[in-house]
Amino acid sequence: MSKPDTTAPAGQRPAGSAARKSAYSEHARSYEQRTGAFQRYRQTIVEALPVSEGQVVLDVGCGTGLCSGLLQQKVGSSGSVVGIEESPEMAAVARERIAAEGWPNVTIVESPAEQAEIAVTADAALFCAVHDILQSPDALRNIFSRLRPGAWVAAGGGKWAPAPLMALNLQVRMMHAPFVRSFSGFDRPWHHLEQMIDGIEIREVALGSGYIVTGQAAHSEPAAPSRRPGPSRRPGQSRQAAPAQRPGPSRRAAQSRQAVPSQQAGLAQQAALSRQAGRPRRRAP
Repeated sequence: MSKPDTTAPAGQRPAGSAARKSAYSEHARSYEQRTGAFQRYRQTIVEALPVSEGQVVLDVGCGTGLCSGLLQQKVGSSGSVVGIEESPEMAAVARERIAAEGWPNVTIVESPAEQAEIAVTADAALFCAVHDILQSPDALRNIFSRLRPGAWVAAGGGKWAPAPLMALNLQVRMMHAPFVRSFSGFDRPWHHLEQMIDGIEIREVALGSGYIVTGQAAHSEPAAPSRRPGPSRRPGQSRQAAPAQRPGPSRRAAQSRQAVPSQQAGLAQQAALSRQAGRPRRRAP
């Protein structure tokens, strides 16, 4: 036994779907509390995304906006953050956070990533703890169609640890199961993403049970210049749809809303993250 087999047979609904729906619907308002132990990890992923003041950033699968505020601090009042969130309940909490914090340059597009109509051309994109989105080529194609050539991309989340660490992988499964539809691709969550970015750099953290990936979008056709988004639209309307630091030493690819764990299991993984995730070095855009 190396890794739990949780892939659903073809044509069947993944076993984790009901739990995932619960985590992002009726439990949306407790999401921050349940995943608070991983806020330092979110900060590390945001720090790995090279963006600067005045730029436009897509926060893909933004949830309740826990990364959106960190991105807003990086782009400043002259930039903007566009969050993309499928769950109406999570999007509602994000909008409340935006209103309470007074972030006029942060908007939410309530839509699946595959169908989001994004009214800007962005300078960067963040994929933090969004395993399901990373496993959807259609979602990635839609997001990348709204990135300028050379736009920076950062992704991070959980993954299977090396096979000998069976006990750790059992813990990883328990932590992430409430938040993912399927564990398909959990050994290399970036395997679709790496086909769409140049200069990919991969850093594993937490004994190999987490990762941070960075790179730059490659487009064959130029995109329109960045512009500030207008007010976010709700379902029923037309739907519109994170350069600073560089991650440390990385490994090449030979190696979601995703699992952000329950509080008890999360504290154990957070300790490992704190020991291993060093601050990234600066990198020019």
